[in-house]
Amino acid sequence: MNTNLKKKLALAMVAGLLTGSVGYATPALEERESLNQVALLQSLAQGYFGGTVKVKDMRSLGDTGIGTFEGLNGEMIMLDGTVYQALGDGRVVVADDKVAVPYATVTYFDNDIAVEMKDVKDKEAFEQILNEEVKKCGENSFYMIKLHTEFSSVLFRSEYGSQKPYPTLVEALKGKQTEFTAQNIKGTLVGLYCPNYMGGLNTPGWHFHFISDDKQQGGHILELSLKKGVVELDKTDKFAMILHNDKQFHEMNLAKDMSKDIQSAEHDTQSDMNK
Repeated sequence: MNTNLKKKLALAMVAGLLTGSVGYATPALEERESLNQVALLQSLAQGYFGGTVKVKDMRSLGDTGIGTFEGLNGEMIMLDGTVYQALGDGRVVVADDKVAVPYATVTYFDNDIAVEMKDVKDKEAFEQILNEEVKKCGENSFYMIKLHTEFSSVLFRSEYGSQKPYPTLVEALKGKQTEFTAQNIKGTLVGLYCPNYMGGLNTPGWHFHFISDDKQQGGHILELSLKKGVVELDKTDKFAMILHNDKQFHEMNLAKDMSKDIQSAEHDTQSDMNK
């Protein structure tokens, strides 16, 4: 890794500031073991949908991950170094390098652990199997996961973008969330596990996104089932946070408890949100 990149990452971790949108070199082997997070899920929950980090920057911080785009315009699925954007109308496109990223979490994926899945009836059962493996391997580490299989069914959502002044995350999803159900569909699940102590920076537990093999469908997973598959887990023990060099971002009260809103955004369907 070059000296300039080391300084930039150190600045991101210690000072929490990325001074504008910059390019990154591919990290050395020892730096692959880092989970790189842009901003906080809590800032997204409060309605910070802008950003100074661009899609092109994400491709140099990892090759696998999840997130969203400026204006909360769809869901991000980063797979094999390509950043895909699942739009509100259900289409998937390759994201433009110039688009801002208000929140994302990515890493360079290494298959450290493999877990065989059989007859998984729903997302709760899927998470239970994963939690058992995490308990064995270390609950205070981060895990990025990939699962390529044919899903018996998958319910996923995306959303249309919002305009300034941005609402909160939950309010944006109430009006613009779209949901899709696919059956017997081949695709890849990309997921993230955060430990319990990450409650102030992200959300503890699991967060899953999906993209079909034909790269035509994708989004945030609300429910799933599958007959068989092998989940690959990348155990990661380093964490770097990159914050936006933006006045609005730095005026936010990021200590505000947004846990209820985040839980709703993670799990609720449109009908649940509008009850």
